[in-house]
Amino acid sequence: MKKYIILVIAFLFSALCLNVFGQTKSYPFEVVKTGNGKKSIIFIPGFASSGEVWKETKANFEKKYTCYTLTMAGFAGTKPEANPSFKNWENGIAAFIKDKKIEKPIIVGHSMGGGLALAIASDYPELAESIVVVDALPCLAALSDPSFQSKENNDCSPAVQQMTAMSEKQFYDMQKQTMPRLLADQSKLEMVVDWSVKSDRKTFAEMYCDFYNTDLRSKIASVKCPSLILLESYFINLKPAIESQYKNLKTAQFQYAEKGMHFIMYDDTAWYLAQLNNFIKS
Repeated sequence: MKKYIILVIAFLFSALCLNVFGQTKSYPFEVVKTGNGKKSIIFIPGFASSGEVWKETKANFEKKYTCYTLTMAGFAGTKPEANPSFKNWENGIAAFIKDKKIEKPIIVGHSMGGGLALAIASDYPELAESIVVVDALPCLAALSDPSFQSKENNDCSPAVQQMTAMSEKQFYDMQKQTMPRLLADQSKLEMVVDWSVKSDRKTFAEMYCDFYNTDLRSKIASVKCPSLILLESYFINLKPAIESQYKNLKTAQFQYAEKGMHFIMYDDTAWYLAQLNNFIKS
């Protein structure tokens, strides 16, 4: 009996040591690693989207690149964090790259993911080989208010209360009405709506509020790596305002889609893949 007790104590002590000293570090996202290659690409999906949004894109690169596809915590059915924030997500992705010793990855981000790519390349200018920003702006709020300034300690609780008070049907109906303004490809509509519906409502509200309060217009002056900015077709009508936001990004190459909306990878697939291939493989 005494021997049994000693073994149990030893086991518990070992488990404690493993938990304290050898625990796996957690990151604010789930990640799927695919493909082979010395060079790596990190794919960051947009607001409330699953990493599945990159499925067709990855297929073009997995033979020659190692691909890391993220789904951010709380989005599209992934486990939420207690207190998500744009800055913490940025730092979490940067920490992952460093911890896993991913040397000079190409970072590709859509929408909010594009904002995260810009932020990472700004705050960690030696980390990435290049970035691709798919339909994102340094400051979303400045599109309607060019004089916009971020608020310190921005209170997102009203947005959270409003969003969490909605019934499942109300939230679904809202997303079903909103998505056709962002996605022309009707075959993908229900899938993208489903990602939103499966997202944690509190994360949804907090991250939209936080991202809308984010202004990277000055910060992007620190970006050193080549940067491809792919923009939806409508933005050609706002070209001066768009490129004014990017004026401090000296490495930017701008390309405007020929058709479609925010989900360029679905709405103008051939054009999108051609731009991505030319940039990444050059």
